[in-house]
Amino acid sequence: MRNNLHNILDVNVNIGRVKELVKSEGKKRKWAREDNMMASSNGGGIQRYFITLEYVGTRFLGFQKQKGMRTVQGVLEAAFEMFVGHPVVSAASSRTDTGVHATANVCHVDVVRYSKRKPGEVMPPHEPETVKKAVNHFLQKEGDDVAIVNVRRVPLDFHARFQAKERTYHYRILAGTGLLSVFEKDRAWHVPEELDLADMQEACRVLIGHHDFSSFRAAGCQALSPLKTLDELNVCETPTWPCFPTQEQRRSFTPASESCKDKGESLSGSEDMDVNADAKRKLRCFVVTARARSFLYHQVRLLVGLLKAVGSKALTTKDVQQILDAQTITATPAMAPACGLYLVDVKYNFTCSNSKERHTDVADDGLDEFSN
Repeated sequence: MRNNLHNILDVNVNIGRVKELVKSEGKKRKWAREDNMMASSNGGGIQRYFITLEYVGTRFLGFQKQKGMRTVQGVLEAAFEMFVGHPVVSAASSRTDTGVHATANVCHVDVVRYSKRKPGEVMPPHEPETVKKAVNHFLQKEGDDVAIVNVRRVPLDFHARFQAKERTYHYRILAGTGLLSVFEKDRAWHVPEELDLADMQEACRVLIGHHDFSSFRAAGCQALSPLKTLDELNVCETPTWPCFPTQEQRRSFTPASESCKDKGESLSGSEDMDVNADAKRKLRCFVVTARARSFLYHQVRLLVGLLKAVGSKALTTKDVQQILDAQTITATPAMAPACGLYLVDVKYNFTCSNSKERHTDVADDGLDEFSN
């Protein structure tokens, strides 16, 4: 009798739990339907904005929001909250690490525009240009190292991280014994060695394609697989920054009667002297480009560290193949520092325009670690 009573009680408890689960799932579906209805109605509601950001990563402890830390996401969401009057939620295409820069990182932000005169009343969404100007206003009050460069409306089912099709990173190396300009501090990796461009380009050809990149996978990587397809990896030499017109370029647009040469004047004290010539001769700028759908944790910086070792003759192209085949990070040279890394491009397929749009920025397939 007692066993039967316990069985009946257990059945009743289980039925109660099932009812609670069904009720809970029903509420979730109801909330989802309400959110979609609110967003699609002409009267306003949730609006998802596609935000393109540029920032100097030096004073940020990475992109991802962290309590008590200055991060790009934290600063951005705080600026949005000051604009709309309530907290917002954002998600990034790429959570860059401490010290990494971006010329165009992408994120989406969900905003509900409430009336300030009638609390609780939902207003039509702000225009993208209004969002850009207003949020930049509050960002500038916080600091001068982050700004919104583009805003557009996107559907609620758009996701900046999961729908990104391709990411591109640039890495800047300044090589030589010349003194690093103060304008380049924390903007590039300064190495004293002379680098051989042809050797580095040859090493890139070994690494391009679909490989097991375990040798370029830092500890803590959460990717399900070390297999990645590297669509592009190359090195080119570029002018050093900052770039200004040469004396000859200036003369070509200056009337002869107004030129310093015809007046017999020289602001530097000698018209034939270039005070920057010595520094220009001693430093060469190399830019590494890495492009793929997604990357392993610190993969780009580990690749750059290897290319630098090849360029300085510490390793050969044969060594590169052996390191790749070893499938262990213990065989790989030290990775490059964060200061020279830039997220420059993220590509999406916007079905509304039936075309591929490029937003000089980057992202993941949702299963990989994508900080570099």
